[in-house]
Amino acid sequence: MNVLILAANGQIAQIVEKRLLTEPDFKDIHLTLGLRRPSRLANLRNSAKLLEVDLTNASEVDQAMEHQDIVLVAVVDHTSDNIITKNVIAAMKKQQVKRVIFANILGLYNEVPGEFGRWNHEQVAAGLKTAINSDKLLADSGLNYTTLRLPWLNDRDEIKYTITTRNEPYMGVSGSRKSIADVIVRIIADPSLYANNSIGIADPDTKNEIRPVY
Repeated sequence: MNVLILAANGQIAQIVEKRLLTEPDFKDIHLTLGLRRPSRLANLRNSAKLLEVDLTNASEVDQAMEHQDIVLVAVVDHTSDNIITKNVIAAMKKQQVKRVIFANILGLYNEVPGEFGRWNHEQVAAGLKTAINSDKLLADSGLNYTTLRLPWLNDRDEIKYTITTRNEPYMGVSGSRKSIADVIVRIIADPSLYANNSIGIADPDTKNEIRPVY
């Protein structure tokens, strides 16, 4: 299977990359990494294909998408006209790539309850419109998509999370980057998982917190 990771230098993306390249279950995966400065991942040059990809450049996104089976967009699209999401959708359709996993933020549907939900809305308000529209573009695209509504992230080693779907209250406030990477790796292993859905991910132990847990 051919897997493309865009914005491949992100912290979560790098955890995913390490797992895909080292775990026996993924030995048959061919990995392509797209990022603005491929030199940043030069240590992976012998293990994965590195491409210079500016996600606002339609041609570069299109070229990266060739012959891929599944794509992870490891950055939230806060561009003014959602050009990143539009470029990804257009390239996927042109190159006949069906499966996409796309990072986003919590609070797209006013699904985060209580005082933390109020505080979170205040914090993300400036980027909320584009985040909501990115998710809507994917839902309307006809592609097999999963939106990842990420919690406030920490670097704890523990992999522990609860998944909530679009119509459920968000469970928790924070989660580890390793937990988010685990969800992504599971979807790559089984692309039918969380298909055509938007999922919230958070550590259930943070359920009653009113501020992020680091």
